[in-house]
Amino acid sequence: MILYPKKYINNVLEISADFLKEENINGLILDVDNTLLFHDRKMLTGLTQWVENMKKNNIKLCILSNTNKKDKVDKLSKDLKVPYIFFAKKPLKGGFKKAAKILNMKNENIAVVGDQIFTDVIGANRMNMYPILTKPLSQTDILITRIKRPLEEYIIKKYLERK
Repeated sequence: MILYPKKYINNVLEISADFLKEENINGLILDVDNTLLFHDRKMLTGLTQWVENMKKNNIKLCILSNTNKKDKVDKLSKDLKVPYIFFAKKPLKGGFKKAAKILNMKNENIAVVGDQIFTDVIGANRMNMYPILTKPLSQTDILITRIKRPLEEYIIKKYLERK
């Protein structure tokens, strides 16, 4: 189903290079807000080491964010040494296509990691990429996301009942 992820985890740090290799994934498209950064722009503890480990295991990374705050994504990109696309308009396909081109690989070898069903999971499924849904890092969201969260929680509940 287009609303369901293939994997649901607490946070990005739970993704191992071994798991990705088992799933034939060589690239990750990463969301920013509430996935890599808390609402106050603080980075998830351990993220830098996790990114370095992914790179050592030949996993390519690209940041794809819907934010229009270029300075926020640019700083994160420089800190992690990972290319980025901002104002991506997920779940529309354009940003995902640009990220796949940056990664230089087929869609079926790319996983999309993010905290929202209506942007990250739907976008990944539409692009034939592997959707990985994380729990949001913080409870603080922008207004439009706060409106969608109860429906996302209902969808997650139904997803977990099927497992």
